[in-house]
Amino acid sequence: MLIAEDDPVSLRVVQTMLKKWGYEPVVAHDGAEAWEILQMEGAPQLAILDWMMPHKDGPKICRELRAQADRHYTYVLLLTAKTQEQDLIDGLGTGADDYLTKPFNGDELRARLYAGGRILSFQQQLVAARETLRLQAIRDPLTGLYNRRHMEEALARELARAQRGRLALSVLMLDLDHFKRFNDTAGHPAGDALLKQVATVVETRTRKEDVACRYGGEEFVLILPGMPLEVARRRAEELRRAVGEASVEFGGQSLGSVTISVGLACYPQHGVDGLELLSAADKALYTAKERGRNQVVVYDELMVELHAGKEAPVKPGDP
Repeated sequence: MLIAEDDPVSLRVVQTMLKKWGYEPVVAHDGAEAWEILQMEGAPQLAILDWMMPHKDGPKICRELRAQADRHYTYVLLLTAKTQEQDLIDGLGTGADDYLTKPFNGDELRARLYAGGRILSFQQQLVAARETLRLQAIRDPLTGLYNRRHMEEALARELARAQRGRLALSVLMLDLDHFKRFNDTAGHPAGDALLKQVATVVETRTRKEDVACRYGGEEFVLILPGMPLEVARRRAEELRRAVGEASVEFGGQSLGSVTISVGLACYPQHGVDGLELLSAADKALYTAKERGRNQVVVYDELMVELHAGKEAPVKPGDP
């Protein structure tokens, strides 16, 4: 909590009350100091501001706080010797949440601060609920990775950035080998456990700027901004080995290991928009399936085969 008061006697009285009630007040002796404290990281969310202070008065601080739409909310209680009804209207009009006239009763101040704390608590719950809804809108509920909708938005955004900066961008499409057979043998709950485990392997081997997504079913997409083809190929091989070396645990038992097939496409040589890149990665993925699974195929290799007169791969019946 912040208490901003230029009168030393009033400051000492309020500070003593606050400590007695269990608060740990941060003190400012004028408006400029109060404003500086409120701009700090982790600034107090509950502030008692005197109306009249040197350099910046309480109402001015309120107006400037409310103009900062992107900051956390600060609950403001104004203290003043003004007693006219219009003063109350003017004070609340600047964005103050409450108003107390000097001299005030300590119990009244305590009650108003309690009400302010309750409102802040409700607001924090709303912010948390909003963040939960936001994450639910962009995250896959089973694996915790980004969902397909977010993947499409992220790919468009990263492609635009790559085009502006003339940077590489790689896309990996991963598919679990024989997942239907695994589900039929071990059961769908075990299949879910497998998907979550693969997602964990993928997520732990991504950079901060990478975007790991569940594309659908047992397919995953990894967007690798700024990563050229050969580096992305090595990353894909690392992921393939890491998944193959992990043992699937479910119900206290080991269900063995699984493998993945990976298709790789890179901007700009394999496509200049999201649909082209995803299509190229998808074709490379199914070429990996056709060649026997558990391998990485780059779209370039598929093009070489097609130009040599071979037929395009047909998607296998059992993924």
